[in-house]
Amino acid sequence: MPSGVHLHNVRGQLFAAAERVLLRDGPDALTSRAVTEEANCAKGVLHRHFTDFDAFLAELVLDRVRSIEDRTTTLRAAAGIGSVADNLADALQDLFGPVTVAIVALITFRDGLRTRLREAGLTGIPLAVQGAAIIAEYLTAEQESERLAGDADIDTLAPTLVGAGHLLFADRASAPPQTAAIRKMVTIVIAGALRSPQS
Repeated sequence: MPSGVHLHNVRGQLFAAAERVLLRDGPDALTSRAVTEEANCAKGVLHRHFTDFDAFLAELVLDRVRSIEDRTTTLRAAAGIGSVADNLADALQDLFGPVTVAIVALITFRDGLRTRLREAGLTGIPLAVQGAAIIAEYLTAEQESERLAGDADIDTLAPTLVGAGHLLFADRASAPPQTAAIRKMVTIVIAGALRSPQS
């Protein structure tokens, strides 16, 4: 293995390498050696920046969580524009990209990683929890714009949309679901909450 390769933005390059391994080979193939080989660097590079492999994976998940949380403002700004169903379908497609789906599988695969994430203050299934929070913020904004009924149960709608969305995307061996299938699911879930028909 090369030992003299200099990496700029070491964390970012290691995270990108881990994501490539995860997407290509699945969670059981994700090891520190696989990551450093993919990043074309010495194995010691990873251990100089992280106490152990689960610490590295926890930081990878936290990095993805921050990326998801950064989308809150953009989605909330879509309230009142276009159709609620289309906005939610787009948000779910964005949320459940291949990397997110693979990382959710990784979290369920590794006990040590789940322990580290709990120690970092993350509850439930990270990424899905943050996705539900973003969806809830958007639904609240639609409620304020009066396109969603005032008595709509956002605390139930948001996790229902994320859970159903994850089920549509979860099969890594198949192609992602078609936009029409996602929109159909969203339309059914929110049908009783819309104040008026959405086009």
